[in-house]
Amino acid sequence: MMRDFTILTYTEVIEALLQSGYAFRTLHDYLMKPSGKSVILRHDVDRAPLNSMRFAQIEHDKAIQSTYFFRIVRQSYNPQIIKQIIMLGHEVGYHYEDLDLCNGDFEKAYDSFRVNLDKLRKLYPVVTICMHGSPLSKYDNRSLWQKYDYKSLGIIGEPYFDIDYSKLFYITDTGRKWNYREVSFRDKVDSSFKLDINSTKHLISLIQNGELPDQLMINTHPQRWNDGWAKWLRELVMQRVKNQVKKTLTRK
Repeated sequence: MMRDFTILTYTEVIEALLQSGYAFRTLHDYLMKPSGKSVILRHDVDRAPLNSMRFAQIEHDKAIQSTYFFRIVRQSYNPQIIKQIIMLGHEVGYHYEDLDLCNGDFEKAYDSFRVNLDKLRKLYPVVTICMHGSPLSKYDNRSLWQKYDYKSLGIIGEPYFDIDYSKLFYITDTGRKWNYREVSFRDKVDSSFKLDINSTKHLISLIQNGELPDQLMINTHPQRWNDGWAKWLRELVMQRVKNQVKKTLTRK
C-alpha cells in the first residue's frame, strides 16, 4: 500500500526542492526580501509537537531553516521542544487564536494576545504571527486586526495579510490533502495560481519537472505526518471524520 503523509515522504519533498534549486527562507527572511527562487516552509504546530521536532531535525540535517508557529494551548505549547527547535536554527512565531479563546470579546482577546506573545518572546524574539483557523468556531481570529494593529507590537508580518499571492504559490495540507478547498474554511488565499495537487508524490513530481512557480510557501501540520502504522492510521481516520464535519457545516 502506497502511503501518503509519512515523514519519509516529507523528506522526499525537501530533497526535490533542494535538487530543483529552491532557496529555503524563513517567513521573516522572505518578508525582508521577497525575491528570487525560494520556498518558505511554514509549519502550524496545532498539536503533537514531537512531530514538529522531527521535522525540525530533518531540516537542520539538510542545512535549511523553516518557520514553526506554536499555539499557546497545552497540546501545542511545549517550552522544551520550542527551545530545541530554536537551537536547530529555525524561526518560531505565534499561532494565535485569542479571539476564539475569548469568545469574540475583542478587548480581552487583544490583552490575551499580548500576554501570550510576551510568553513566547521569553523563548524567542517573535516577529511573525499566523492565525489558527479554529474551523469549528464562528470567530475568525484575523478579525482582531480590524480593531488593533499587530505591527505596533513589533510584528513584521502575518502571512494572510503581508504576502503577495500573485507572486507566491501557497500550498497547504489542511484537511490532509493539498489545497483541499472543500474543507479549508480559513486556510486559503486569493491566488493567481491555479494548480491542482493530487498527492504528495504528485507535488514532488511537479517540483522535479519545474512545473511550479519560483516562489512557494508550503504549509504543513506536522501531526498529520507519521511513519508508524498506528499513528498514521489514527490520523487518517480522525481527519476523514473532521473533513465530513467541515463539509456538513459548509453546506449549511
